[in-house]
Amino acid sequence: MAEKTTIHIDQYFTCMAHLEERFDRLARQMAFRAKTPEEAVAWQRELRARVARLLGLDTMLPCPPNAQTTERVTCEGYVRERVEIQVEPGVIMPTYVLSPSDMRPGEKRPVVLAPHGHGSAGKFVTAGRRDIPAVAATIEQHNYDYGVQLVRAGFVVFCPDARGFGERRESTVQGDDEAPFMASSCQQISHMALPLGQTVTGMWTWDLMRLIDYAAERPECDISRLGCAGLSGGGLQTLYLAALDERVGGAVTSGYFYGVKESLLVLSGNCACNYVPGLWQLADMGDLGALIAPRPLCIETGTEDDLNGERGLANVAEQVDITRAAYTVFGAADRLLHHVFEGGHRWNGEQSIPWLKKWLRA
Repeated sequence: MAEKTTIHIDQYFTCMAHLEERFDRLARQMAFRAKTPEEAVAWQRELRARVARLLGLDTMLPCPPNAQTTERVTCEGYVRERVEIQVEPGVIMPTYVLSPSDMRPGEKRPVVLAPHGHGSAGKFVTAGRRDIPAVAATIEQHNYDYGVQLVRAGFVVFCPDARGFGERRESTVQGDDEAPFMASSCQQISHMALPLGQTVTGMWTWDLMRLIDYAAERPECDISRLGCAGLSGGGLQTLYLAALDERVGGAVTSGYFYGVKESLLVLSGNCACNYVPGLWQLADMGDLGALIAPRPLCIETGTEDDLNGERGLANVAEQVDITRAAYTVFGAADRLLHHVFEGGHRWNGEQSIPWLKKWLRA
């Protein structure tokens, strides 16, 4: 038996309790408290600007998209194009564009961005690349091909690679073996970005804003009917994009709407992309949802989703109630849908896709 080289520690002196107390004392300094539509609009304007600064959006560099289409594949019921667009100088975002096969010449369709989450291989999963075995497996596990589900519902759908995923993985997880192929380099990007005043969430939000700019140039896209829908990290991207870009006329966040204390502070092993310096002192997720009001918002929650936190659905319901208060102030309570379904951390779509079709007039 090898000689023991450590000692037993009877008690650990951690800072968790201190940080929980600090959260309780300092969180939500810009909580939604408006009582009139005018107060709500003023609050939205101020918080939106402050969140944008925390994300580092003011540090991003605009540039022309210089779009290049590299592939066009006919699939069952839709056509899949692979397009590369430039989102910052020298920063390329590969994207799949899915278009319904039954589109008539000159026709414009409503548009949905379908950002992916973790464990996805990026755009390959939302665009339904079942020809890749590892992708097919995660599609089955999480009902993850919602880009395909949306194009078959009649939308033009954009399935981008977020920075750190798919064809945009950094050096720590590059390679063709299954583990790196399905992984992300969020932590590596976060380590590089934070000291430079940027965040992973800010990069993702900026890139989706630039994707909207590109979609507006495509003749088949009706940007006046624009939605965004995503699971998990895709729900994160949807929440922030819809909160900060009022061009988004309908949003679905699935598996990503809960009180941050339980789900991101206590569950602090979650991905680095969730953490924006200073954000929790201003707002919780319910307040971010309130930034979307009165535009239509659907929240999907699985009853057995571990990310809901220790109290489960109660931790989610508290945040939905914050957002609902904003919709009520605007007289738009019918534009907020909370669909709770039996199951775990996965896309559902049973109510959210018909809901998007209704509000985007698909």
